[in-house]
Amino acid sequence: MNGPLGIIAGAGDLPRRTAELATAAGRTVVVLGVSGFADPDFVAAYNGQSFGIGETGRQIRFLKEAGCQEIVFAGLVRRPDFGQLTFDEEGLRLLPALKEAAGKGDDALLRVVLGAFSAAGLHILGAEQAAQALLAPSGVIGRHAPGEGDWRDIRRAARAAEAIGQLDIGQGAVSAGGVVLALEAQEGTDQMLVRCASLPPTVRGEGGVLVKRPKPIQDARVDLPTIGEETVRRAAEARLSGIAVLAGGALIVNRSAMIALADQLGLFVYGFRPEEIV
Repeated sequence: MNGPLGIIAGAGDLPRRTAELATAAGRTVVVLGVSGFADPDFVAAYNGQSFGIGETGRQIRFLKEAGCQEIVFAGLVRRPDFGQLTFDEEGLRLLPALKEAAGKGDDALLRVVLGAFSAAGLHILGAEQAAQALLAPSGVIGRHAPGEGDWRDIRRAARAAEAIGQLDIGQGAVSAGGVVLALEAQEGTDQMLVRCASLPPTVRGEGGVLVKRPKPIQDARVDLPTIGEETVRRAAEARLSGIAVLAGGALIVNRSAMIALADQLGLFVYGFRPEEIV
C-alpha cells in the first residue's frame, strides 16, 4: 500500500525506534500519540498529535486525513479506568464491547480496538512488519550463552508463560533452579523482576532466567513481547543469569545498546525456537 505509515504510539522506546527504522527505509511516518502514555517530545518531533484513549473517532479521522492506509500500534498502553475517560461518539459506541472484553483480558480488549480501526478501512501491521530489524533472531544474542542449568529454567519458564498466556494473563515468567519464581500479570515485566529481586536467597536460589513469549491466543500484530536495556538492567538487579525470548516472536528495542549492556553485566540473551523447549 502507498501513503504514510501511521504509528499509534504508547509509552516506551518502541514507537520511536519503529519510526526511525521506517523512516530509514524510506517510509513517511505520521505519529498519533495516546495521551498520558506517548512521549510528547517524540510526538512533536514527527509533527504528530495526541488523543485520549476514548477518542477513537478522532484518532481514525486524523489518520485518514493524513493519508494513512497502514497503521502500526507500538508502545505500552495500560488498561484504562473507563470511568475516568472522555469518549467521542465512536468511542461511546465501542464502550459496551470494551467493558465486556475488559473482564476477559488484555488481548480481548485489543481485539475490540483493532476491529474498530480495521472496520474504518485501515490496514494494521505488526511493528516487525514496519521495521524488520526489531524482531528477535534465533540463537545467542550477544557474547554470553545459556548453560545446561539455564536450559532447564528456560524450558520451565517457557511452559509457565505459555500457560498464563493461554488465559490472557501475561507473557513472561521467571524460573530459577527449575522452580517458577514469578509470573507476569498486570504489573508488567519490570515490576515482576522487582519482585524477584526482593526474594531472599533461600527462596530464589542461584541464577534464573526470564522468558518472554507471545500469548498463544493473541493477535501477533500488536503487543508482541518486547525487551531492551531496561529489561536487562532489571534482570541483573534480580540476579538472573539471562533472558530468553521466542525467536521471531519478540521485539528487541535498541538492539546494539541492549547487547552491549548484557555483555557488560554478564547476562545471556537468547532467541529460542519452539523445538528447543519441548
